[in-house]
Amino acid sequence: MPARDSPGRSFIIGVGCTKFIKPRGLRNVEDMGLQAATKALLDAGITYDAVETAFVGYCYGDSTTGQRALYYLGLTGIPVTNVNNNCSTGSTALYLASTQVKFGLVDCALALGFEQMARGSLKANFPDRPNPLQPSMDRMIELEKNLGHENFGPWAPRIFANAGQEYFDKYGGNVETLAKIASKNHKHSVNNPYSQFTDGWSVEQVLNAPKVTSQLTKFMCSPTSDGAACCIVASERFVHAHKLENQAIEIVGQGLATDGHEAFESNSPMELVGYGMSKRCAEDVFRQAGFAPGKGRDQVGVVELHDCFASNELITYDALGLCAPGEAHEMVDDGDITYGGKYVINPSGGLEAKGHPLGATGLGMHFYITMQLRNWAGPMQAPGLFDISDPRGKFGLVHNIGLGGAVVVSLLRRPEFFSEGGTDGRKRLGHNHAHEVRPVTMADVDRVKSKHSSPFILRRAKL
Repeated sequence: MPARDSPGRSFIIGVGCTKFIKPRGLRNVEDMGLQAATKALLDAGITYDAVETAFVGYCYGDSTTGQRALYYLGLTGIPVTNVNNNCSTGSTALYLASTQVKFGLVDCALALGFEQMARGSLKANFPDRPNPLQPSMDRMIELEKNLGHENFGPWAPRIFANAGQEYFDKYGGNVETLAKIASKNHKHSVNNPYSQFTDGWSVEQVLNAPKVTSQLTKFMCSPTSDGAACCIVASERFVHAHKLENQAIEIVGQGLATDGHEAFESNSPMELVGYGMSKRCAEDVFRQAGFAPGKGRDQVGVVELHDCFASNELITYDALGLCAPGEAHEMVDDGDITYGGKYVINPSGGLEAKGHPLGATGLGMHFYITMQLRNWAGPMQAPGLFDISDPRGKFGLVHNIGLGGAVVVSLLRRPEFFSEGGTDGRKRLGHNHAHEVRPVTMADVDRVKSKHSSPFILRRAKL
C-alpha cells in the first residue's frame, strides 16, 4: 500500500460475537475467541493475513492466551498484546487497536476479548498476595460507617449499591427507580438472541427477587458469563481499498481514563465506583468530536453503558451528561431511556440481561452499537437514528468501566462516505448476524484463516 495519508481516523469494519451463556465449563476461551474472530473477519470480508497487530483482552486466564486463540487463524508473526483492565478490558483492547490505526502505525488491527468465568460472585484469584481492590473495599466500609448506611452482601454489588444510595440521598429516586431500569433492560433482552437472559422481568418481578444488598435484588445485578466478542479496526484508506464504505463505522472520539484523587478523598460512594473518571472521560470524548463543554448529547441516539448493577446505570446517565445533574431518576420516570424516549439505552439488554463475560463485555457493546449505526439491528434497532438532516445520522455512545480503575468511552458514527447497498457482511455470512446467531463452522474458518495457518494447531479447535 502507498504511504499512509490519513492517520487521524479509524473505523470499525468487522464485528463478531458469541452468545453469552452461564458459566458451565462447556467452552474454553480459545474456541470462543476463534468463533468471534472468525465472524468479525467474515463480516469484514478479509482474511487474517490483513491483520497487522492484535490486542486480546481477558481477566481470568494464563499468559499468552491471546496468542493461543489467534494461532488458530494463523501464525503470521504479528504483535499480539494481552490486555487486562478489569471489567473495561475489552474496550481497552479496542482503544489500543484504534490508537495504532489513528496514529498511522498500522492499517488494520484486531481487538478480541473473551472470558470463561466461575459461577457465583467474583472472588480474588490470587490469595497469596494483596488484592489490588482492597483499598476500594476498605474505603467502602469506612464510607458506610461515616454516612450511616451500613450495607450487606458481596463487595461488588455492595459498593455499587452504596453509590445508588448516595444518589437517592442527594437527588431523589429509590429502589423502585432501579427496578424500572433493570426491568427495561430485561425487556430489551427479549429481542437479543445473544443474550444470557430473555425473561423480560417486570418491575414487580425485579422488586420481588431475592435481595443481594439493601438496594439491589438479584435481577438488578449482572450475572457471571462465558462469551467472546471481536472488532476489527482499519484506516480510511483500508476502508476504501476493500470497498467497505457501506459498513464502516467511525470511532469519532474515544478515551481511556483512570481514577482521580476524589475517588478516595471525597467521601463519595459514587466517586469510589468511577463517577468522576466517567464524567471526565466522556467530556474529553465529546471534545474530540468537536463539541463545546457539556454539548453534543442531543446528537446521541443510542447508548450501550456499563450497567453491571442497575444503580451504576442510574449514576452513569448523569456522569455521561445525558441529563442535567441530579435528573437521572427523572429520565427513568419519563421513559427517556427506552424506545420512544430521548435515548435508547442498552437495547441489547445490557450487562444485567445479556451477561457480563468481563474481557468480552466492552467489545460486545461496540458490536451492538456498530450494528445499530449500520441499521442492521433488526428488532433491537433504535428508531430515528437517521431521521435527521445530517446524512451521517446520530451518534452511538459506549461506556465501559472497571473498578480499580479504568473507563473507556467511545463515540461512534457512520462516516460521510457511508454507502447503502452493495455487498456487505450480511451477504458474506449468508445471514444478518446482528440479531441472528448461527454456529461457526470449520469451512468458515477456512475462508478467513491465514495462508500461514498450522494444521497441527487447527486440529485442536472445537467449534
